[in-house]
Amino acid sequence: MRTSKPITVTLGPQQASLEARLKSGAYGSASEIVRAGLRALDREETALDEILRRKVEASLADSRPSVAAEDVFTRLRHRHAERMLDEKRDD
Repeated sequence: MRTSKPITVTLGPQQASLEARLKSGAYGSASEIVRAGLRALDREETALDEILRRKVEASLADSRPSVAAEDVFTRLRHRHAERMLDEKRDD
């Protein structure tokens, strides 16, 4: 019994990439290419999740005092305003 179901996918510009991979002989079918792409996405998401997890753990373990969100946004607005002024001066 089939454990998967056929789907239709519109690739647009990626169609040329798929055809080049098929022509190279690296893959035997479009399905193989799509499955490889999904496996690559799974690996990427797993790696990004791990990076995020480590950053959160490091942040939670950081003994420095917290900074209020409003203070952070005030500094960001100030920095942005300075950059905009610098850009205007460069024009």
